[in-house]
Amino acid sequence: MKLIMCVATLLIMLIPGGCYAAETPASENNNVNIYFVRHGKTLLNTFDRVQGWIDSPLTEEGIRVAGLLGDNLKQMRFDDFYVSDAGRHRETMTVMLKHAGVKDYRLKELTELREAFFGGFEGDYNSNMAAAAAKKLCLKDSDALYQAMKTAALPAEDIIDAIASADEKGLAENAAQIKKRTQAALRTITDDAVKQGKHNILVVSSGTAMQMMIADMTDNPDKNKPIANGAVVKIIFSDGKFNVTEVGTLRYIAPQ
Repeated sequence: MKLIMCVATLLIMLIPGGCYAAETPASENNNVNIYFVRHGKTLLNTFDRVQGWIDSPLTEEGIRVAGLLGDNLKQMRFDDFYVSDAGRHRETMTVMLKHAGVKDYRLKELTELREAFFGGFEGDYNSNMAAAAAKKLCLKDSDALYQAMKTAALPAEDIIDAIASADEKGLAENAAQIKKRTQAALRTITDDAVKQGKHNILVVSSGTAMQMMIADMTDNPDKNKPIANGAVVKIIFSDGKFNVTEVGTLRYIAPQ
């Protein structure tokens, strides 16, 4: 009997394109697997405008990437689906689930999953916000800040705090505020999953929100790099602890 089970397991792992199906189901070890996805590319992303609490629809490229996510995750059996009240989050999830062949579902909405609120910078060019933050960080210009972000030379929390400090309207959220609400959302998701015996959860949120959520949950330096559209942060909840196992991975949008 043991030999038959081992052979069956080996065959599953060797199936082409079956890398996701070969993952150990959470139900076998009572873990809760949470897949946080950054939404697909939007119009404001394309225009290089600051997009926090303001919103815009997905572009054709954003829809294409959301479709790839759905295609690659269709072999996973998800028990719950979460978004914020942002249209781009809901649209990304809808496209993903359509491609995954999921029809009977209910989206759960948590406003705590919103992107960071950038205050007076909302809708402005990203370069203007970056220049203002760079000045607060004693960097030469926005290009210097972008380079620091790309190489994870600065903690993402410091950059967010610099943006909040540079906001002349005094409305932008700082790192601690974003972390508090996003981690509260994470606890709500996991608490509900544990109570209801659910194991695989799919969530759509935004890049900075996801960064701040995991800021003190992992030592992986990739947590300080920008999270691309369609990238995934995977968190496993087990024995009362969170373990961030993937940070900004793009493997789920690779063509099969």
